Amino acid sequence: MTFLKKIKIVCFLFLVQALWKIAPAQDIHFSQFFETPLLRNPSLAGIFTGDVRAQAVYRDQWNSLTNAYRTGSLNAEYKMPVGKSNDFMTAGLEILYDRAGTIGWTTTQLLPAFNYHKSLSNEKNRYLSLGFMGGVVQQYFDRSKITTNSTYNGLGDGESLQTASYTFLDGSVGMSYNSSLNDNPNNNFFVGAAYHHFNHPRNSFYKAANIQLPSKWVFSGGFKFEVTDYSYLTIQADHSMQNGFNETVAGAMYGFKLGEDPDRPDYTIHGGMFMRWNDALIPVVKLDYAPFSVVLSYDVNVSPLKTSSYGRGGFEMSVSYIGFLNKYKSTQNSTLCPRF
Repeated sequence: MTFLKKIKIVCFLFLVQALWKIAPAQDIHFSQFFETPLLRNPSLAGIFTGDVRAQAVYRDQWNSLTNAYRTGSLNAEYKMPVGKSNDFMTAGLEILYDRAGTIGWTTTQLLPAFNYHKSLSNEKNRYLSLGFMGGVVQQYFDRSKITTNSTYNGLGDGESLQTASYTFLDGSVGMSYNSSLNDNPNNNFFVGAAYHHFNHPRNSFYKAANIQLPSKWVFSGGFKFEVTDYSYLTIQADHSMQNGFNETVAGAMYGFKLGEDPDRPDYTIHGGMFMRWNDALIPVVKLDYAPFSVVLSYDVNVSPLKTSSYGRGGFEMSVSYIGFLNKYKSTQNSTLCPRF
């Protein structure tokens, strides 16, 4: 191992230790939180214009250090009408992968979700949604890459671990309300709250029953309204509380439609800025080319950790697909439908 690589590893360990003091036992998060609705709140599944939505997000963080964080998320949703009413239900799936550090600390999640949207009006889009999400989570690391004082004494890593991996069940529940702001269905908003890890799963490689994953509250909101026939503004925010620590991320994007028909533009270009309070500024650009969207963002670190990270945060890219299905019970011809 070169001297420079050793220095990078030491810096990385100091940075992880600093983060542990600032925000212990917090969940994985994305700067493009608006592209991971199920991680925010399972009741936000299905709040879009279409029958199906699939989104993939990749995050690459702190590459100024060695083997930093790489996180990927894939979520899919299928929305369908219920009977002859204006109600809908949505089935979804969230898959998450996160890997960090020299020892390859890895988390994988497979979380199915279900959501029911209850119509509160026969005249406008006004829905109360209740969603559940739960499934399997696995965490593991490469024990052969651990180096401790005991290693040099021929005693292995000196840890009394029975295994380098463990699996547990996790669950979340959430509720949201979304509605149009006036007679224009393109002007709408949503508010929601979610309670994650409500089953308090055990979170220990030592199989200690008293070490549990702390529950987390997430409060979300968003507004979307037209500025002109060819432009609109989208504002979104999340506030999370877990284990006595808080995180707030909020911002806005301005979208401009290109093409002759503003109802069916050829392209829509978005630009904006988000901020994770006391941590990072997040410039964002987005391109819509129906039925696909591509979003790019970058965290500019402004926290006390910027000295170790050299101001470099995390690069994120997401790709999404929203479309209708050619079937009898499509939502395409629905006058009323949960959307944002």
